[in-house]
This record gives sequence, C-alpha cells and structure tokens, in this order.
Amino acid sequence: MFLFNTAAEWHAALNDLPPTLFAASVGFDLLGSAFKRDSLKAAGFWSLIGGVLGAVLAVASGLIAEDRIQHSEGVHQIMEVHETWAISLSIGFAVLAVWRIWRRGTLPGPERAIYLVAGGVGVLGILYTAHLGGTMVFRHGAGVPTAAM
Repeated sequence: MFLFNTAAEWHAALNDLPPTLFAASVGFDLLGSAFKRDSLKAAGFWSLIGGVLGAVLAVASGLIAEDRIQHSEGVHQIMEVHETWAISLSIGFAVLAVWRIWRRGTLPGPERAIYLVAGGVGVLGILYTAHLGGTMVFRHGAGVPTAAM
C-alpha cells in the first residue's frame, strides 16, 4: 500500500530534502573552511551526497507528476521553467559531488573557493526553483483537482 495517492504528493514529500541538504552542505563547508574543521567538511560532503540522491528522487517524482496533475497553460509555462532549473541544478550539484569524490574531499585553496562560490550560487538557484514550485501550487492551485477548487 502506498502512503500517497498521487505522484504530486510524492513530489511534495520529496522536494524539500535536496534544497535543505544542499544549503546545509554549503554551510558546513563554509564553516569547515573558516574554522579548519575536517568534521564540518565531512558533514558538508555527506549532506551534498544526500542532496544529490534526494534530487534524483525529487526530479523523478516531479517529471511523473507533471503529466498527471490538472493545470492551466500558464502553470505549464512556470512548470517548464521550474523543471529546467531543477534538472540543471541537480546536475550542477552532482558535478560538485563528483569533483569532491575525485579530489578525495581535499580541495586546495583556489579550488575550494571556486567550489564554495559554485555551491552558493547553486543554493540561490534552488531558492528560485522552490519559489517557482510554490508559485504553481499556492498562487495557481497546481495539483488541486478542478472539482476540489
């Protein structure tokens, strides 16, 4: 038996995990760099890995939900932008994860700075993507059946 009835409900349950873990990853990495603490950098790494895995689930459930919810053409346009940003950012964070794995978690000064800036920009992108998702649901009622409205 499934806990949720629709793909949209699965997406709603899964979509908060990646942004939270990506933001935590960048935060832990900033603190780890500032205080020279390997434990914080390790927390940043594992948060990044969890975020990437969660992003795979969130994107997959969103792609399934896209074709299964009632929505207007206006919502569909927002949805396409939301989808593009979500997939692009997920790939970007996956690249950051591969980079860290390839470098075995040790990024020298200039690389670490580039990594942290890229992660910070990615987190800002995630906030925009979340804004688009919220706009679809809370301003336009995406996923709410017409009969319920």
